[in-house]
Amino acid sequence: MTDPQLVLTERVQQALAAAFGADYSDADPLIRPSQFADFQANVAMSLGKRLRRAPREVAQEIADRLTEADFPGTVEVSGPGFLNITLDDPWIAREATEVLADPHLGVTMASAPQTVVVDYSAPNAAKEMHVGHLRTTIVGDALVRVHEYLGNRVIRQNHLGDWGTPFGMLIEHLLDIGEEAAVAQLEAGEGNEYYQAARVKFDSDPEFNKRARARVVTLQAEEPETMRLWHIFMNATVRYFNKVYTRLGVTLTDEDIAGESMYNPMLAQVCDELAERGIAVVSDGALCVFPPGYTGREDQPLPFMIRKSDGGYGYATTDMATIRYRVQDLKADRILYVIGATQSLHMSMLFDSARMAGWLPDHVRAEHVQIGSVLGSDGKMFKTRSGKSIKLLELLDEAEVRAAAVLADRDYDDATRAEIAHGVGMGAVKYADLSVSHDSEYVFDFDRMLALTGNTGPYLQYATARIRSVFRKGGIVPAESTGPIVLGHPAERALALRLLGFGAAVEEMAEGSAPHRLAAFLFDTASAFTAFYENCPVLKADVEEATRVSRLALCALTLRVLETGLDLLGVPVPERM
Repeated sequence: MTDPQLVLTERVQQALAAAFGADYSDADPLIRPSQFADFQANVAMSLGKRLRRAPREVAQEIADRLTEADFPGTVEVSGPGFLNITLDDPWIAREATEVLADPHLGVTMASAPQTVVVDYSAPNAAKEMHVGHLRTTIVGDALVRVHEYLGNRVIRQNHLGDWGTPFGMLIEHLLDIGEEAAVAQLEAGEGNEYYQAARVKFDSDPEFNKRARARVVTLQAEEPETMRLWHIFMNATVRYFNKVYTRLGVTLTDEDIAGESMYNPMLAQVCDELAERGIAVVSDGALCVFPPGYTGREDQPLPFMIRKSDGGYGYATTDMATIRYRVQDLKADRILYVIGATQSLHMSMLFDSARMAGWLPDHVRAEHVQIGSVLGSDGKMFKTRSGKSIKLLELLDEAEVRAAAVLADRDYDDATRAEIAHGVGMGAVKYADLSVSHDSEYVFDFDRMLALTGNTGPYLQYATARIRSVFRKGGIVPAESTGPIVLGHPAERALALRLLGFGAAVEEMAEGSAPHRLAAFLFDTASAFTAFYENCPVLKADVEEATRVSRLALCALTLRVLETGLDLLGVPVPERM
């Protein structure tokens, strides 16, 4: 255990047990960073009422118990009953040296690895990817990265919208324009244009409409020629998706595709089982589950429609089949649905309906990782000036062009400049998203994203580049800088203390599905390094050898923490900037 807050939590709880009995050992010590010390414990304020004693008196007794044992710092009672805790410099230095030697940087690996299923990205095969798909893809990929790092078994699920009635007209349009032309258009990411052309004919041409409806029947029957055409359509579409994933550095592959079509053979069985067990009932001709607690107009129970009155299936049917498959076949311990916040009611009803069916047992955690909207500078949904959705590849192109402009004064050859611009552009876009809570909205602003100062991807990337430059100038390999770390200057101490929190930041991200928590930690770390860099010379001739060794070790540890943390977020780290 390295994180100071966790260490202090354990020590304060031990002091509570010693002072007031075992019944008080599980009280939350309420330890927070403090401007008056390293940390402040506020437990005495709440415990005073419980013990019917003055909080300051309770705080003093806790302080006395803490300092009885080998406590790694000093404790001071302040104000009405706050405990101000300052850690000893040698303890911080020793812990930081141990973290540097730890392959996992103080992160506690999963002692009992879980199977974590992450449902993310999930574009609609009948449409092109746009900025709205950016967040589900980026957040989901960060979550799979962190769970894999912790040692969990991660199963990616790209739940493509690749089935249903629109495919009748899409396949007929493919036949009309020819397979080669259709493939070229879909691979180019022009899915919207393709869909709209098919839709116009469907609405205006009775003969085409008739053919499209007939094609839906053959698709549902999985007639061989229809399936061949469907595969042509899907393969071209997936190749386009893969261009986007490769550009973003996302870890999804074709092996992770588990679209709606995969569950089609299961839908009738899902409906039959729910009906036979009385969990789903017929209402106005439709088969519905009525999970308790959901009401609509006039306080009438809200239905979760499993089968439509015309016998067709919808999202609820597929999602019930999906959750059953993930629990029963994939043996999931935890399922993360990285899906838009607007789907919160649907997801809540899905989870409750699945629990009613026994398909989501208590030992399985199913969570809706809600994704907020991306807004333009006008505070409205991010679109082009003409009101159309912005194509994701065009957005990424612009990010690289703008990143190259930011780097215009750097003396690099064209190939190096293009490589750095790619890393900075993608890092800027991804970090801007991940640095805000996933359920909140944020404004897409290239100028802010690409700034080299402030809480941005380029600022963090620049910090790592600056550290590498220190080692290049010194002709030293970072891995050979093993310390020991000693602390003298306040900036050294502040940086070392910050670095000890990496393990807790990673674990908090995984537990709460909160990439922004790790992003905030990395920004604070980079800021602490900037202060260290400005105040603590490393390679100057007048720096004593022991100090030089220590400061190089701090640089090496900071570099590893920043590189590892950014990699967990999926943010690339260019060698130079």
